[in-house]
Amino acid sequence: MEILAILIPVSLFLGGIGLVAFFWALKKGQFDDPHGDANRILTRDYDDHPKR
Repeated sequence: MEILAILIPVSLFLGGIGLVAFFWALKKGQFDDPHGDANRILTRDYDDHPKR
């Protein structure tokens, strides 16, 4: 039962870090155009060769 005194705060702390990271990614625009990337790979003019 004493382990819960350690595990609950640790899990809340890690969940908070995950939530902060999610909101940071939202603010930076990581999720702005999810369909554009999916459609861009299906076009004929897609270049899969790396740039030099």
